[in-house]
Amino acid sequence: MSEIESILEVYEGLKAQGQACVLATVVHVEGSSYRRAGARMLVAENGMMHGAISGGCLEGDALKKALLALHQRQNKLVTYDTNDEDDAVVGAQLGCNGVIQVLFEPVLPGNEGPMAFLRKMAAPATSAVLITLFNLQKDNIQPGTSMHIDANLNVSGQIENPDLFEAVKADTRQVFAQQRSIFGAYQLNGATQHAFLEYHNPAISLVLIGAGNDAQVLARMAELMGWRVNIADGRPTHANSQRFGPACRIIVAKPEKLLQQLQPDERSAVVLMTHNFPYDLAIFKALLDFPQVPYIGILGPKKRYQRMLDALHDESITLTPAQAARVHAPVGLDLGAENAAEIALSVLSEILAVFNRSSGGHLRSRSGPIHDKSHYVFQEKQV
Repeated sequence: MSEIESILEVYEGLKAQGQACVLATVVHVEGSSYRRAGARMLVAENGMMHGAISGGCLEGDALKKALLALHQRQNKLVTYDTNDEDDAVVGAQLGCNGVIQVLFEPVLPGNEGPMAFLRKMAAPATSAVLITLFNLQKDNIQPGTSMHIDANLNVSGQIENPDLFEAVKADTRQVFAQQRSIFGAYQLNGATQHAFLEYHNPAISLVLIGAGNDAQVLARMAELMGWRVNIADGRPTHANSQRFGPACRIIVAKPEKLLQQLQPDERSAVVLMTHNFPYDLAIFKALLDFPQVPYIGILGPKKRYQRMLDALHDESITLTPAQAARVHAPVGLDLGAENAAEIALSVLSEILAVFNRSSGGHLRSRSGPIHDKSHYVFQEKQV
């Protein structure tokens, strides 16, 4: 379950009880911070908190600010400056060295407000952009979560000023093209309106070809990361909801029909782990016709992968460089993994690195910041 899905689940419980709550969202970060823009926390009127906007250092004060926003029935923007060692709330000895902007949006019974937009973000069929308007001039109105735009530029929500609406909508094209969030500073009638244009991709779809005991561990760990898990096997005794739980999609099929049912796409990672060579080979051969799939992992030693290549060569099939680049065999990062849980960690880590275009190396070896925040600079535009 993803963080947004988890927050929505808690919200539905509060809604059923008639409780008001507050959504706290990190809308901008300057310098270093534990969480990046887009981190969220839900605060109930009884003080219960779910989610996180930091590593724990901000939550105590954020609870107070959230309840104040709820009491005043107003969106509020709060700045946390962890550079300031004289700040009794967050500055002393944290060492984060960043400025964090957190927007607090009250959610009242009968008015879902930002939660309706989060629901659209939770399970998109395509990528989407969520627009949150705020103002660094704290005394100005903080519009909050305002609009959702999908990859086809279908719009939900509204921005009252038509010129600002068109400017923000135009900038979403840049977000989709770059596949990352941006921050806007729109000059409008002598005032500045800040905006967080948050890029959101569908969750990674993990396709496990094989329903053995090792696949059970992989599935459980992937679910904790909020990924969609698909289990495919030719054996109904292995591929069933009793072994994998109701959240997993289960498919029992022969190799030649399997991928037609799954229809893997650019957000899919396929891992071949049936321990049945003919079955894995048939799926591997079929995957060559799905060039959009960015990750194909093969469990087992290198000689098993070479055996597959030899079998394909006997059919006059040779992998192109682009096809070979998608294959990870043996699957996983070199963690010295031995048992099923360690192997699962190795595999999931490699998949995450591939999708995030990361090397998967040691963070201590990086010469610069952990995260690239060059795009966190506000892009100024005259509206």
